[in-house]
Formats: sequence, C-alpha cells, structure tokens
Amino acid sequence: MQESCERQYESFRFFLERQNWSYDYDKIREAFVFCVTAHEGQMRCSKEAYYLHPVSVARIVAQLGLDNEAIIAALLHDTVEDTTVTLEDIEEEFGGEVALLVDGVTKIGRLSFVSKEEQQAENLRKMLIAMGKDIRVILIKLADRLHNMRTIDYVPPQKRRDKALETLEVYAPIAHRLGIRAIKEELEDISISQLDPVAYHEIETLLTGKKQFRNQLLLSVRERIEERLSKEMPGVHMEFQSRVKSINGIYRKMYMQGRSFDEIYDIYAIRVITDTVANCYNVLGIMHDMFRPIPNRFKDYISTPKPNMYQSLHTTVIGREGVPFEIQIRTVEMHETAEYGIAAHWKYKIGLNENNGRMEERLAWIRQILENQSEDGDASDILRSIKVDLAQEDVFAVTPRGDVINLPVGATVVDFAFAIHSAVGIKMVGAKVDGKIVPLNHVIKTGEIIEILTTNQVGHGPSRDWINMAVTNQAKSKIRSWFKKEKRTENIAAGRAEVDREFRRNGIDFNDEKQQETFLDDLAKRQHFNNAEEFFAAVGYGGVSLSRLLPHIKDLYNKLHQTANLPELVPPVVPAKEKSSGGVVVEGIDNCLIKFAKCCAPLPGDEIIGFITRGHGVSIHKRDCNNVPKTIADSPEPGRWIAAHWSVAQKTSFWASLQIASIDREGLIFDISQVLMNMRVRLSGMNARSTKDGNTMVVITVNTEGLEHLRSIITHIEKIHGVFHVERLNQ
Repeated sequence: MQESCERQYESFRFFLERQNWSYDYDKIREAFVFCVTAHEGQMRCSKEAYYLHPVSVARIVAQLGLDNEAIIAALLHDTVEDTTVTLEDIEEEFGGEVALLVDGVTKIGRLSFVSKEEQQAENLRKMLIAMGKDIRVILIKLADRLHNMRTIDYVPPQKRRDKALETLEVYAPIAHRLGIRAIKEELEDISISQLDPVAYHEIETLLTGKKQFRNQLLLSVRERIEERLSKEMPGVHMEFQSRVKSINGIYRKMYMQGRSFDEIYDIYAIRVITDTVANCYNVLGIMHDMFRPIPNRFKDYISTPKPNMYQSLHTTVIGREGVPFEIQIRTVEMHETAEYGIAAHWKYKIGLNENNGRMEERLAWIRQILENQSEDGDASDILRSIKVDLAQEDVFAVTPRGDVINLPVGATVVDFAFAIHSAVGIKMVGAKVDGKIVPLNHVIKTGEIIEILTTNQVGHGPSRDWINMAVTNQAKSKIRSWFKKEKRTENIAAGRAEVDREFRRNGIDFNDEKQQETFLDDLAKRQHFNNAEEFFAAVGYGGVSLSRLLPHIKDLYNKLHQTANLPELVPPVVPAKEKSSGGVVVEGIDNCLIKFAKCCAPLPGDEIIGFITRGHGVSIHKRDCNNVPKTIADSPEPGRWIAAHWSVAQKTSFWASLQIASIDREGLIFDISQVLMNMRVRLSGMNARSTKDGNTMVVITVNTEGLEHLRSIITHIEKIHGVFHVERLNQ
C-alpha cells in the first residue's frame, strides 16, 4: 500500500480497537488492501479516492457493533458492482459468508426494466431476500446510504433531491422498523435539508437561538429529578440523559401538521433509565407527583411496544418554568433496543444465535412484504409496502379478545380484518367498533375495540371495492390474490375483453390472429408473465393497469410496424368525438394513463406537451417548463415527446397551490377562508407560518377549473387587507 493508504489503515485499526470487539485484524487488513487495489484510480464526486467511501462505511458498521465478516463485507461492498472483481473472487478469498453479504448489497445492474421505479423495486426485493437470510445485509446498506448522504453536497442538484426523496421514503422507514434511531434520524435530517432547505434552516435557527435556555432548562430539571429519585428510591440503579427532538421530527409537526414551534411539547426530553419494568412505573408515579402532566400526552409503549419492538413510557409534563417537556422512562435493555435496534444483537455479542425466536418475530415484516409481492406478482408493491406499511405513525386497535393490532395511520376496518388473518378478511361481512356497526371504510383510531363479523357461506369473498378502501399493501395484496385464484376464468375473459377494447380504441390492429398472438406473448414476457393468458388474468383482477402500459404498448407496436415495413394496417377511421383522459387529449393515444408533472403543475389554459414515460403513462408538462427542451428535434429522445391539448368538451377540476405573503395580523386566515367560500372554491389544505421579518406566509391548496379561474381567485385574495403578494406554486 502507498504511504497515505497505510496511514488510513492504521487510523482505521485504531478506531476498531476502541470498539471493544475481538477482530481478526490480519483478515481485515487483507480486505483493506483488496479494496484499495480494486478501486485504484477511481474517484468520488468530491475528488477524493474512492476507497475512502467503503472504509467510512466499515467505520459506521463497526459503530453499530457488527462483527468481523460484516466489516470485511463493508470494505468490499462496491467491488462487484464498480470493478472487475467477481463474487467468486470474494468467496475464494474471504469465504461464502462475506460473499453472501456483498451479493445482498450489490444492485441489479444488468437486467432490462420498464421503469426506474421497477428497477428500484427489484433491487429492494433482492436486498430483502438477502436480509431474510442475514440481517447484516441491510445494516451494511444503511451504513452505505448514510455515508452517501453525509457527502451528498458533491452530487448534482437534481440527483441530490432524488436520492434524498428515496432515502426519506425507503431507507429511513427501514431503519425505523429495525429500531436504529441514530441512523434513521440522521438520514431524515439530511434528506429534509436537501428537499426543503428553507424550512430546515429555519428550524435549525430556532434550535440554535434557544440553545442556552435549553441547556439550562434540561440541566435544572435533570438535577431536580435525580435528587427526588435518590430520596424516593435509594439503591436503585438509575441513569439520566437529555435529548432534543430531531429536525425532521419538528419539521413533520410544524409543516405537515401546521403547529408552531411553541406548540410542540416534546422538543426537549429527559430519559430515566432504570433496572426493572416495575421501577419504570414507580418512577412514572413520582414524575407525575413532581410535575403537572399534560392530559392525553401519556403513552405506554412497554405494555404495547411499537412494531420495531421499541419500549418506553412517555409522559409530557410542565415544570415550574412553564415549559412543557417529555420524560421517557425505560430499562437498560429497552434503551439499547431503542438506540441500536436489531444491531444490539451484535453490539452485545449476541449475534444470530441467541433467542432466534425473538429475532424471527422482529423480522416478520420482511417475510410479509415478500409474501405479498409474491402473491401479487408486482415488484413495485415492495415500494408501496415500505412507504405505507412501514409508516412511522401507527394506530393501535384491539380485538374483542384483547389482542393489539398495529396499523398505519389512516388504516380502515378492511386493513384490520386482513391484519388478523387473510381468512378473516375474506369471510368478512361487516364490523363493529366499540359495539356499534360501522361501514367497512371506517378509519381506525387508537384504542378502538373492533369486532369483525364473518360468514361461513360457501363462495363468499371480498368485493373489488375493498381494494380502494384498504390502505395497507398487505390487505390490497390479499384481496387481489383472492380474485387471482378464485376467479381465474372470469379474470382471463375480462382481461382479454379489456385488451381488445383498448387495442381497437388506440388503432392497434394486426393482419392475422397469429401475428397478434405473437405480439401479446412478447408483451406478456416483457411484463414477466409466462404467456398471454397470465397477462389477461392479471389485467382482469386488477394486478396490471392497462392504461399505465398503453404508451409502452403503442411504442412496441410502432417499432414492429416500422421493422416489418408493412403497409398501412389500420384502415382510415372516420374522425370520432375526441376522448380525453383527465381533461387532456393526447395525439394518437386514446384513454391512456395521464399524470401532471409536479415540476410545473399545468392547468387548463397553459400550453402543454406530453412525454411518454416508461411504465407510467404520459406525463403532461407546461410547454415553457424547465424540463421541456426548447427544440424537441434536438432533444435526446425526441420520439417520446407528443402533442397534447386540453379537452374542450370535458370540464375537469384541478388542484393548485398558492403562496400568500401578508402582514401578520389577527383574522387573516378567516378572511382568506371567507373569500374562498364566497367564490364557492373548495379548499383542501392550508398552512401558515411566521417569517423572520414579522410577516406571515400562507400556503393554500384550492380546487380550480383552469388558469382563468385561478387568476380570478388570486385577484380576489390580493384584495384582502394586509396581503401584498400572491403567487402560484409548482406542486
């Protein structure tokens, strides 16, 4: 190794020696040299030698307390993907265990995918399968993503935002479910700093401005608690910590729930760590005697642990300073689980061998996600499961037998039934909440006692409407799976009819049946089905959205048409009444999936153009959007840009966001609401916050019929006393 690399290794070894673990330093040095050699000549965006990245990842892995093989795998995790090294080389040099870990972290880079989302889903599926074999795979991947986020400032702006969004939607929820608080919070905070830098800086400034007051408050409260507990519970083991809520945690409450900084009661917290569960409850009683508890702010996560096995008592109180703060009470074991999550099994030398039953319980969600995707056959369900089913906010409902069921916020009775068992969901005919009959779309609240009413009638099954009622991917998957298995013949017939109908509508025609069968078989295989019949069945039960695929199908048909150099296959058609999707007519494609680009949020009246995406229909942009080339012919893929215009015949409403700048005064929100009500404009959201210059910034989302209607709304709002600027936001 070169001199600088030698210094890096010595620094790395010194770091490992402080982790209190018996490492095989000879093997680690060998892996270090292997890593440096494999990545020789490669540079990162920051212009530093590439090998420093895997070394940094290995440091994070060591901080989590992982073992020898995990550190070696972290050093080698990019070699297969970015160098000429193969998995066989790694297995021969470092053994099968290290090769398994490296393979689990390595992306799928040599397969063809319809869309970027599908590729992301397949990479996640591969990683989850590897996690099922060895949980260290995801711990290494999280360490990899954490270091990439720490150095994200060197990445181009758009890629920065894409990575931040993926981190916030996928990797932070996984870290949360595994209970690794430190990684979860750092991933979230860095992501927010990239996605909403203005809000991030504002919260950071608020925290910094109150730093001295915060430190004095926490020190004073902590000293009083220590003094009282030493008198009331002498000889009992006690540890005390203080913590400040993460920026993302504050962001979610300020900008997503509309609270002010002073309305967030758990920004500051004191932790009391003791030895037994009984002592936790004893400490709680003393705390409620010392301070005044705030009603409805007590949470018992010891008797009802979170899905990631987090346990603690949380109570929010007010001290004599008049400032609310949270007290968290837990045992030592609970604290280690809260800080390190599943990684605590290695940090405290337990590994995979001790208490395998509990480990299985904590990883059951991985198996559930893979089972749902396997039944449904759609890899993108993995992404939906992580974004919805692993949500950080949960509700807790109770069965009549007293079993607690955890579900994401917004879950319905349908989700509850399938969470108990798929058979309960299939046989459900109704539900009672707290003894009263409720509709199946009833949104569950924490603490409700829910009884599912079932039938043993032969042939009974779920309704297709339930798919729209369900929130969790588990319930949606089970419903689709039932239709897939029980109604196969009907699904094939319905799917074939829908395909024929859409083909005729979009001018996709063939000279003979054999040519059409060949085309459909090829299309089915591209969608990962064995034959056209399976594809028809999937369309029939709703597993495949034909409208989403139509632009892709049309593209395949056009290529086949050009390649075969065939004469005009479709006879001239008498112009029919134009049909639109979502109020937009796309030239040459009828009834396709339409989505409006968030980068420019077009409205009727804006000049628009369409872009044929891979697997997501046609994306509609404003013609002057920054993402639309000035000259289509000179763009990288001119064939994917397609003419589009607003439908005159179809009257459609759209959501648009407005930012209102005003002086800070009482009654402003009421006046804005009054103007909208007088204009009969629907309002779906409103968020207000104070700015540093003493003014107020209000963001509203309204329902509008087009550009002219929106201009009229803006004109009326500008007349409100104190409002000095209103502008339309891109969504």
